[in-house]
Amino acid sequence: MILVTGGAGFIGANFVLNWLAQSDEPVLNLDKLTYAGNLDNLASLKGDARHVFVHGDIGDRALVDQMLATYQPRAVLNFAAESHVDRSIHGPEDFIQTNVVGTFHLLESIRAYWMSLSSEFKATFRVLHVSTDEVYGSLTHDDAPFTEQHRYEPNSPYSASKAASDHLVRAYHHTYGLPVLTTNCSNNYGPYHFPEKLIPLMILNALSDKPLPVYGDGLNVRDWLYVTDHCSAIRTVLADGVLGETYNVGGWNEKTNIEVVTTICRILDELKPRTDGQSYVDQITYVKDRPGHDRRYAIDAHKLERELGWTPAETFDTGIRKTVQWYLDHPGWVANVTSGTYREWVSRQYG
Repeated sequence: MILVTGGAGFIGANFVLNWLAQSDEPVLNLDKLTYAGNLDNLASLKGDARHVFVHGDIGDRALVDQMLATYQPRAVLNFAAESHVDRSIHGPEDFIQTNVVGTFHLLESIRAYWMSLSSEFKATFRVLHVSTDEVYGSLTHDDAPFTEQHRYEPNSPYSASKAASDHLVRAYHHTYGLPVLTTNCSNNYGPYHFPEKLIPLMILNALSDKPLPVYGDGLNVRDWLYVTDHCSAIRTVLADGVLGETYNVGGWNEKTNIEVVTTICRILDELKPRTDGQSYVDQITYVKDRPGHDRRYAIDAHKLERELGWTPAETFDTGIRKTVQWYLDHPGWVANVTSGTYREWVSRQYG
């Protein structure tokens, strides 16, 4: 069995679904079910004995200690995190509590469990910490993409909290010998993405005849990674990664925000045309840029390809089309997540 933390969120849930689609090894899933943790993401696993869900916090030492002792997983994969930059600007404390303090308590529980294992199981046990390219800061147009040797320069409370968690994970390896692996990924997109992030927000706003808010001049650049490609990379690193190493995971898809939005509009024009015959592009509106908005992220994923043989299966064109189609095909899921708290957040953020 493996333990997945944050396994009801966007990336975590996709990983759990992807794992159980390819393996009969059970998953113990711990999630706090904050606003972005959604059991509807895991509805297809209802009644599946291979999936054990526990509602709880990675910072709850007693709970995590009990879970580790009871289920004795061979690996822990930590997806649990507050992850939205805009939310971190409005309310940074939750990010410090979950991403820094929570990671510390999780590491302490894992360390105690690992120390209790027999030498045989101790040697094969793994901890995989899932992080972000945002810890590296911002690139100019001409800078080379981030490698694993790039200096940490976080520019938001979110990225600073993830940088701190990365440093804790590294320290627990070098100080205590904990068998850790770290992945730093670029922007994910795909099914089950909570619609505060750019791609699902644009899809759902377009379909609701609402403005498509684009920050600043729309020329901020991100490297886009389809979520199932990220899942396959994590499986690869878990199986074959070198202990203590960091692996950057990217999709080799650098796009400006305005390119992403106009691509979504073109796909919707084809798959779900507006009733008035106009293009969804007409709904694009530029809004005031957010504070500390990093200009460009780009991941150099050559190490992962060179050492472990991983490459992404999706291009941006194939991945974004699959994503738009998924949202069109799942109106029930969309209706459940776009109520109450979500609407209040979007109203406050985008006015």
